[in-house]
Amino acid sequence: MTEFFQTLGMTYEWAWFTSTIAGILLIALPLMLAVAMIIYVDRKIWAAMALRRGPNVVGPLGLLQSFADGLKVFLQETIIPSASNKALFLLAPIITFTVALMAWAVIPFNSGAILADINVGLLYVLAISSLGVYGTVIAGWSSNSKYPFFSAMRASAQMISYEVSIGFILICVVLWAGTFNMNGIVLAQKGHVLGLFNGFVFNPLLFPMWVMFLISGMAETQRAPFDLTEAESELVAGYQTEYSSMSFALYWLGEYANVLLMCALNATLFWGGWLPPLDLPVLYLIPGWLWLFIKIFFFFFVFSWVKATVPRYRYDQLMRLGWKVFLPVSLLFVVVVSGYLMATGHFGGHSA
Repeated sequence: MTEFFQTLGMTYEWAWFTSTIAGILLIALPLMLAVAMIIYVDRKIWAAMALRRGPNVVGPLGLLQSFADGLKVFLQETIIPSASNKALFLLAPIITFTVALMAWAVIPFNSGAILADINVGLLYVLAISSLGVYGTVIAGWSSNSKYPFFSAMRASAQMISYEVSIGFILICVVLWAGTFNMNGIVLAQKGHVLGLFNGFVFNPLLFPMWVMFLISGMAETQRAPFDLTEAESELVAGYQTEYSSMSFALYWLGEYANVLLMCALNATLFWGGWLPPLDLPVLYLIPGWLWLFIKIFFFFFVFSWVKATVPRYRYDQLMRLGWKVFLPVSLLFVVVVSGYLMATGHFGGHSA
């Protein structure tokens, strides 16, 4: 894209700057539209599983319901509790929303279609996703209210519990792919098993890692059955209790952008990203970005399916799953995967 702007007479510096801004807008604007529509899809899936209709009044088939809800919160008054820390109170939802968008910079939508093709892309995703909890913790503390504060403490413990196991799971992926580059990880999955399948998920050693990553992703994004930070029966609305208007809407947008990010990571790290499921020439006629979107939508359906059908965990069950099950199992698989790769002489995706 930089070369294109240079052909318009721009210097290299201005062409690079303009192409970067254009790339950001090309990701951020469709993502915002996708978030609005995915909230509608989420509600439709829940309704179908409860034998209800869901949104069906605003616009054709209810498609404009999310935009009507957005307009409603935009026109509401922003209420700031008098005893709160006002600066941090308003900063918290901005952090959550901004961090949710930043991680998309390293997600490859197709071969070469990536905003920042950096060698440490996976480390960048880990670092950015870890920052998301600050929006929750700051909101809980700055509200100066009991229930949001309890929610903030839960969020910090929950994030730490599942970040550790996610780290070990991703080590297995990096060992097999031999790179932290997101595009490189996708390409390493081409013709992975028997030269036919595209995806680490078809590997018997990495399939359990995907199952754990999917469950940890639900816990990381605080989706049911792990939405302990927003447990209505115990904490009213958790860290969002004191929020209203656009500050509340930013949390909603950030939450769904994070869910879509986890769906994209599932697709990219284990299901071949923009590659078709089978390494057949005819399937490559379908654009790579379309394969990626199909996979993201499938995983979003799984997230909604689980939310509609699985009851919420108790807090002690959540902690036990993270520390007593996922942590030792993921650590064991790091040893097993690295041992297998060393024994077969294919450490890091290449012959030793």
